[in-house]
Amino acid sequence: MRLIINFLFWCLLIPIIGYSQKTDERLKYLGQKPPTISSERFAPGLISKKGVYEFGSVFNKDATEFFYGVNVNGKEEIRFSELVGSSWSTPKTILKHERYGYNDPFLSPDENRLYFISQRTLDGRSNKQDYDIWYAERVEDGWSEPINVGSNINTKGNEYYISFTNDGTMYFSSNKNRSSFDIYTSKFVDGEFQKPIALSDSINTSNYEADVFIDPNESYIIFCANRPEGLGRGDLYISFKNTDGTWTKSINMGEKINTKGHELCPFVSKDGKYLFYTSNQDIYWVSAEIINVIKKKENRN
Repeated sequence: MRLIINFLFWCLLIPIIGYSQKTDERLKYLGQKPPTISSERFAPGLISKKGVYEFGSVFNKDATEFFYGVNVNGKEEIRFSELVGSSWSTPKTILKHERYGYNDPFLSPDENRLYFISQRTLDGRSNKQDYDIWYAERVEDGWSEPINVGSNINTKGNEYYISFTNDGTMYFSSNKNRSSFDIYTSKFVDGEFQKPIALSDSINTSNYEADVFIDPNESYIIFCANRPEGLGRGDLYISFKNTDGTWTKSINMGEKINTKGHELCPFVSKDGKYLFYTSNQDIYWVSAEIINVIKKKENRN
């Protein structure tokens, strides 16, 4: 009799567990309905709002924490929302300063550091200067005070937008050597970022290249560029890594992504399902299947 009761108990419990897991999946990504390969505004009215310029955004690997940058009346700040129980918290500002701007949030591979850019000075008191890359450590009650990543990365020029491979290699953009921006990479060795190396002319040109997202496995790279053949002020481009470690010539991601306006700040979710980016001052998302569509089309050419 006891065996029968135990059997019935597990028969009833397993569907409940399965249902709760499905419910959890629906709660991810702020509970928004997943997009197709046609782009949609992300969380309109909650995240993408009229009168607010939303910039770079990033989810944690479980899609239960969301960080994004905004510009409100010329003031740049970083906001945060998280899944608590079965509902998402109202977005709150976690990095803001009356003198300095904070933007372009991105999590380290272990998610214990939040990286971002800021014109904050080293002493935290002087007038703002160029944009540098900073980070804050995750602590029990939130985040530590901002820490500058150091002179191997930061220069007298501007350093923008950060993303990481699985082994902690950083990709970012800088205009340290000329008036426009190029994309660089820096390995993380013995707790320190090494001197950065500029990517090849498959990526960098005499035009503007910035806002880089690197696939964690380094199989592709997406970035913003302003080029003569572009559709608007700035478009998203993509390049795929060859088997010999080189990059294919970067190509425009096309009209399903790019418009006559400005597309920037790409990010692909850790599960590889969705591409997020900023378009004309709002955050949009689209099924990351569009990356495979572009790759297949490129392979046929």
